[in-house]
Amino acid sequence: MRTAVITAPEQVEIREIPVPDVGDSEVLVRIAACGVCTMEANLYAGRMTVYPAAAGHEIAGWVEKVGAKAAGLDDMPTVGDLVTIDGLPRCGTCRSCRAGQSAICVALQGHKREDGAITMGAGLADYIKVDASRVWSVGDTDPAVAAMGEPLACVVHSLRRGSFGAGDRVTVIGAGYMGHLHLAVTKALQARSVAVVERDEQRLAAIAAAGADAAVTPDDLGELPAADVVFVTIASKDAIAAALAAVGDGGRIVLFGGSPGGPPAELPGYEVHRRQLTVTGSFSHEPEDWRAAAELLRGGALTGRLETLVTARYALDEVEKALKQAAETPVYRVVVTP
Repeated sequence: MRTAVITAPEQVEIREIPVPDVGDSEVLVRIAACGVCTMEANLYAGRMTVYPAAAGHEIAGWVEKVGAKAAGLDDMPTVGDLVTIDGLPRCGTCRSCRAGQSAICVALQGHKREDGAITMGAGLADYIKVDASRVWSVGDTDPAVAAMGEPLACVVHSLRRGSFGAGDRVTVIGAGYMGHLHLAVTKALQARSVAVVERDEQRLAAIAAAGADAAVTPDDLGELPAADVVFVTIASKDAIAAALAAVGDGGRIVLFGGSPGGPPAELPGYEVHRRQLTVTGSFSHEPEDWRAAAELLRGGALTGRLETLVTARYALDEVEKALKQAAETPVYRVVVTP
């Protein structure tokens, strides 16, 4: 089978390795689509330096084989099913995992393969072997949409962290890919209204066309109703300031977007205290988020909306073009389809 490995900044190899054997509690999946996320773009551009990396963690494909112990279990996908895959396993034994917060596991990444590559999803390939607990059937949908299971699980996690509920007034700061997903999911789960704040005029127009109840620049925050919950999908000091201006008294702010090298944010302690605001972070996802994300995909209500977020599709042999586009140009999601 073919597997793409990022060996250094702007260097990618297509390697041939054996199709993996499947253990009793594992599943072999023939990959149908893999999204190129910020992590893969940063690896290719050299902004993240973990080499050689078998990357690609937004994965969907068709089940080829199910291990003997997993086969026949209730709710287990069967051969031929299209599944979305959790490509970033947790250790299960660290303090966070044992406390039920596996999203902040201390050992998020994978292992070193026989070819020396570090498995950071390893979805830019023909096949993948995963534990049976990490595959979720999504019914009949576009594989490129099914590959959005991982970012959707992150959004579901974000909503849980913000105690989102039907009837909430929502404001989303940022109209990039994750901003669009927050809009789509909160709409699907019956938000009373969803407003989006964005500086870029093209993105603002796109998010308005996607169904936002209001789409404004930070200068026009006064036009919005006070939000019950604000999701900050970009990492900047100004974005957090906008969230504080948009949230109503007693409301919640979720810091979803993050950048280790970003500027320090200002969080006015007295304002948080006096207005009884809740400010929380949201990182990655947990198993219950995957169940909800898979059902959102299976239901089909988001399919048309999510298809519009596929910026480009490339074959596996063109993976370097996919990585280059994702790393160097504004995109929503570039997808590799082996």
